[in-house]
Amino acid sequence: MNEVLDQARIAMHTVWNRRWLALGIAWGVCLLGWLVVATIPNSYQSSARISVQLDDVLSEQIGISGNTGRDIQRVRQSLTSAVNLEKVIRSTRLGQEIATQREMEMAITKLAENITVVNREESLFELTATIGRSELSDAENAALAQDVVQKLIDLFRENNYAGNRSEVAETIAFLDQQLAARATELEAAELQRTAFEAQHPELIGGATAISSRLQSSRGEMRGIDADLAAAQSALAAINGQLAGTPRTLVTPGAIGGARAALIQAQSQLAGLQARGLTNQHPDVVAQKRQVALLERQAANEGSGATGSPNPAYSSLTSIQAERSANVQALLARKAALQAEISNIVADQVSEPGLAAEANRISRDYEVLKTKYDELLKDREEMRLRGQVESARSSFKFDVIDPPTNPRVPAAPNRPLLLLSVLIAGIGAGVGTVLLLGQLRSTFATAGGLERAMDLPVIGTISTSLTNAARAAKPKRLKMFMAGSAALVGMFVVLLAAEFVQRGMVA
Repeated sequence: MNEVLDQARIAMHTVWNRRWLALGIAWGVCLLGWLVVATIPNSYQSSARISVQLDDVLSEQIGISGNTGRDIQRVRQSLTSAVNLEKVIRSTRLGQEIATQREMEMAITKLAENITVVNREESLFELTATIGRSELSDAENAALAQDVVQKLIDLFRENNYAGNRSEVAETIAFLDQQLAARATELEAAELQRTAFEAQHPELIGGATAISSRLQSSRGEMRGIDADLAAAQSALAAINGQLAGTPRTLVTPGAIGGARAALIQAQSQLAGLQARGLTNQHPDVVAQKRQVALLERQAANEGSGATGSPNPAYSSLTSIQAERSANVQALLARKAALQAEISNIVADQVSEPGLAAEANRISRDYEVLKTKYDELLKDREEMRLRGQVESARSSFKFDVIDPPTNPRVPAAPNRPLLLLSVLIAGIGAGVGTVLLLGQLRSTFATAGGLERAMDLPVIGTISTSLTNAARAAKPKRLKMFMAGSAALVGMFVVLLAAEFVQRGMVA
């Protein structure tokens, strides 16, 4: 701690001994810095807030509202477009000294850098222009910044009110031209397709249609096979029932007992066979033996028995005829489908080139028709937009906050710069004398000498002044204080001048 305090005393002693040098350097740095600050022109900033609504409720209702993101980007570009900036330069004091196109391009580039457009909300924009020209006064720069913002707003309003309608009209005209060209191509493709289909009716629709027909026929064939199997099964079942049903019904007493028993045994045998039992089945073998025995007994009784027709047999006969006809119809349809499938396959194999040509013609026609329908839809939507633009413009432009008239410069912050120069000047003076003190081999205190020489210091001799020097010391101190106060006073004067100048602009 003592060493730190010792170093602080040494630094203060060094600065005090060379105070005039430090004051002179501070004056030089401050004068130079303040001169540079004075040459920096003031820049004044004017801003305005505008609301741009590009689609109204009617446009959204009929489904022709535009892309919001694209519209916002278009607003930014149109506000700061090179054409608009050139008009602003020519209509304000910015273009007074411009004589060549090169100078105009440089002025446009510089003005574009000093204009910002910020999208605060979806339809709210903040337009800001910063102007600072050294040849103009502060009041003129402030008025010019406001004028630039106002000109940009006027140009944007004028361009959009007239530009939207002209843009819609040009788009409709372009779509009409494209529709006329597409209609000619579509008519030629339709004539080509009609002629080809008339010459090759079996290839209507191209290879895709042929494949679809083949798949459909094969699917129908599978369905007919299933129906035919079911019909044949039903016919076999009715044949079995018919075989087990007697043609006539024997009335009691009409025939002898052996013959009646024979009829009953035969009916039972037919029933066993109808159930699917084979001839080797024990029941079938036993029943056949009984039938043979009864046949011999019935032969001994003689013939002449009578009976009435069996109505169940007649009904089964009609059902058999119906199911047999159904089986024959399904067989005929199956044969026809097989022939059709064979013909389709033959067409694919024998004329692959014609199938490919039919496919190409059909594909080209569908593509042209799709494009034509899309263009027609776009044309009608654009025509409807044009009618909306004529009857009720979808462009709504409102100035929320008009261009401000700047009262204080936006840049530079001159009070802060003046203070920074003062601090830098004092720091430069103090730093210089401290550096010189380090370069010279003198010691401000006895302790410093002991540390440097590593020898004990017996004593120190204080400064001895003559009477004349002692009398001049207070005067020199007053002169130093006056010089220091003059430096601070100069800073105060410059600061006051800056605020006075701002008040004059306001």
